[in-house]
Amino acid sequence: MFKNLLIFLLFFTCVIFSQEKYSKEISFVSENDLYTSTYNDRYYTNGIFLNYNYVSKRKHKNLVKKIYSWQIGHEMYTPSNAVTQFVNNHDRPFAGYLYAGFGIKKVYTNNSSFAINYKLGILGPSAFGKELQNFIHNLYNFPEAVGWQFQIKNSLAANLQLNYNKFLFKETTNRFDVTWLNTANAGSVNTNIGSGFIARIGFNALQPFSNSIAFNNHLNNQKSTFFRAVETLLYIKPMVNYVLYDATLQGNFLNKGSVVTSFINPVVFRLEVGFLFTAKNVNFGYVFNYNTNKSKDLKNNTGHTFGAIKLSYLLK
Repeated sequence: MFKNLLIFLLFFTCVIFSQEKYSKEISFVSENDLYTSTYNDRYYTNGIFLNYNYVSKRKHKNLVKKIYSWQIGHEMYTPSNAVTQFVNNHDRPFAGYLYAGFGIKKVYTNNSSFAINYKLGILGPSAFGKELQNFIHNLYNFPEAVGWQFQIKNSLAANLQLNYNKFLFKETTNRFDVTWLNTANAGSVNTNIGSGFIARIGFNALQPFSNSIAFNNHLNNQKSTFFRAVETLLYIKPMVNYVLYDATLQGNFLNKGSVVTSFINPVVFRLEVGFLFTAKNVNFGYVFNYNTNKSKDLKNNTGHTFGAIKLSYLLK
C-alpha cells in the first residue's frame, strides 16, 4: 500500500510538473578554475554571466519557438602565475573583458536551431579585471594578484556570434542521442569557427531537442506545443575550433602597443562534460571544461581546465 502511494505521488508530481509553462528565465553562470582545482589559478580564470531569456509571443511559420536573450558578461585572463610582478614571467597577458549582449534564437520544426548574438563592451583596464580578481582572492584568502599594469590596453569590444545546431539521431530507448554543433565568431575580441557534437545521456527519457535544457530550448508560452519537463542528464561535448584572432592574447588591433602579447595556436580542442537537472521552476548544472593550449610558449603545456556552475529560475 505504501509503495503504491509513493508511485502515485511520484506520478502525480510529474504530471503537475509537466503541465507548467514558463516563458521567461533569469540565469546565472559562474566559471572558474577554482571549481576544478584549488591549486591552479591561471589562463581563463573566471567568468560571470547573467542572462534574461524569454520566448516570443508570436507564432512563427516553420518555427517551434523564437527565444530572445539579454546578457551581461565578464571574463578574466591571467598568466600561469597571477602573483608575479616580473613581466618576463608572464607567459600570456592579463586581460579583462566586460560586455553586454543581445541574442535571437530560432528553433525550427526540423529539429535544428540558428542563433545570432551581438556583444558590445570594453577590453582592458576599464573592464575592472584587476579589481574583480583581487576581490575574489580576498574572499578565499589568496595572495593579491600583481602584474595587472601589463594587461591588454583599453579598446572597444564588438563581436558577432552565430550558432547552428542540428539534431542527428537517438537510440530506441530515448536515453541517448547526438546533435551536431557549429559556431562562428567575428569581431574585435575574437574571430574563430568551430564544429563538434553533443551526446546526451538521460537518467530518464530525454526531452526533444526543441524542449531541452541541454540546448537552452526549454522555455514555452501558451502557444507552444511543449510543457515544462523533468530532466536529469549527463552530456559530453567535444569541439574543434580554428582560431584566426584573439585580442585577449594578441592585443586589440584598435589599440596596439600592449606590453605583453602572445601568439595564438590556430587549432584548439575543447571538451565539456556536464550534469544538468531540473527541480520545479529551477535548473541546475555543473560542467567540467578542458581545452588544449590557446597560445604558444605557455609554461603549462598540458591544456587548461575550469568548471562552470549554472543556475536558472523560470517565470511564467
